[in-house]
Amino acid sequence: MAVRHQLVKRAPEELWAVLADPSHYEDWVVGTARTRPEDGNWPEVGATLAYTVRVGPWEVGGHTVVRRSDPPRTLELEVDSGWLGTARIALEVRPWGTDSLVIVDEHPLTGPGGRLHNAALDALLQLRHRSMLSRLAEVAEAAEVAEAAPVRAPTGA
Repeated sequence: MAVRHQLVKRAPEELWAVLADPSHYEDWVVGTARTRPEDGNWPEVGATLAYTVRVGPWEVGGHTVVRRSDPPRTLELEVDSGWLGTARIALEVRPWGTDSLVIVDEHPLTGPGGRLHNAALDALLQLRHRSMLSRLAEVAEAAEVAEAAPVRAPTGA
């Protein structure tokens, strides 16, 4: 199980503003070179972002679908990377004093990652999560507090 956490020096509502802004996705998701809204209103349930991941000279496209959204606490995504398969990524934001504790939990669902899911793959995911959460903290902590998006009632619950 690939679970990792990071303390972010922003209130949950301020951190949610970053998660809710699709233009920030490529700023904190490791490997993502480009993103663009595809369907729906991010991060409402069913909304999708198309993305391109670049590894050296290779590019792989895919899309990310919001499966659960409970602002400003929970965002669950399903990432579809075509032949590479799908993965569930859950981001939980907990109040931690005046800050936020972000917990990411990722599990491969289909494709090679789903079939070969083991401790070695989880170790690689841990490295990715360390970088991803560090980037998320940097983006959120650099954002102006005034940017915080209004928190809407949960959808799809």
